[in-house]
Amino acid sequence: MGDRSTAAPAGFDADRVCAAAAQMRRDIVTMLEKAGSGHPGGSLSATDIIATLYFGGVLRHDPSDPQMPGRDRFILSKGHAAPALYAALAQDGYFPREWLDTLRKLGSHLQGHPDMRKCPGVEVSTGSLGQGLAVGSGMALGMHRDWARGDSASPAGREPQVFVMMGDGELQEGEVWEAAMFAASRRLPNLVAIVDNNTLQIDGHLDDVVSLGDICAKFSAFGWFTIDLADGNDVVEANEALTRAVAYDAGPVAIVAHTIKGKGVSFMENQVGWHGKAPSAEQLAQALADIDAAAGVAERKGC
Repeated sequence: MGDRSTAAPAGFDADRVCAAAAQMRRDIVTMLEKAGSGHPGGSLSATDIIATLYFGGVLRHDPSDPQMPGRDRFILSKGHAAPALYAALAQDGYFPREWLDTLRKLGSHLQGHPDMRKCPGVEVSTGSLGQGLAVGSGMALGMHRDWARGDSASPAGREPQVFVMMGDGELQEGEVWEAAMFAASRRLPNLVAIVDNNTLQIDGHLDDVVSLGDICAKFSAFGWFTIDLADGNDVVEANEALTRAVAYDAGPVAIVAHTIKGKGVSFMENQVGWHGKAPSAEQLAQALADIDAAAGVAERKGC
């Protein structure tokens, strides 16, 4: 029991994931400019991990059958980063790409925060920060019991997993730590928490609002196995961390991913002002140029 393997899933293609992440970034900034509102900073910091989940062979799912039995679940607890999730779902074929143009519009399937009643591929409606890990813990417990009884099949031939992505500022919510305590006490082997640790929240730097200290040490003290992901914007490193987390079967796993807010857009990177502000048409043009330039460099390096 424990950390069995760090081997990458069969078929992991870093070039494909990098290309998917670049397209996600283009879609994120474009839909936000059209909407005139939204949250680019935290969407862009989370893009590479979400791309790795959906396009790197980690997440077991089927866009043609969103309710596929035995599928893995992804919960975007930091629901304001919905543009990143929508960009992944559209690219993967969960819904027509034309929907991206309707972000935050009245009656749209793509609300400002994910709505499981409106958008295929959204497992849980989120937005009130702090709730995702609690929901994910209950979901993981039920799925684990089904698996132990033999009542659940998995297309991966392994126990279905629940991945919960949280923002680092979100960890200031007490419900997160109640859920962490519960998940550890039940030794849930199919729960993976991912902390998008970009160090900035709406009111400023984490240390200036409420310092989180050593996040890995905190989860470890609560009984979780922890993985310190040095570069959460590197898809190869992200894949290794996620693969290792899935392989661990002695309890829940927390991945603390060090990321850059606004990653990929030069004037947004590490700027708290871009937490919740849409780009203008001129800024969109610059953002797309930055993303295309970075994608070209990645191709030349053999991402």
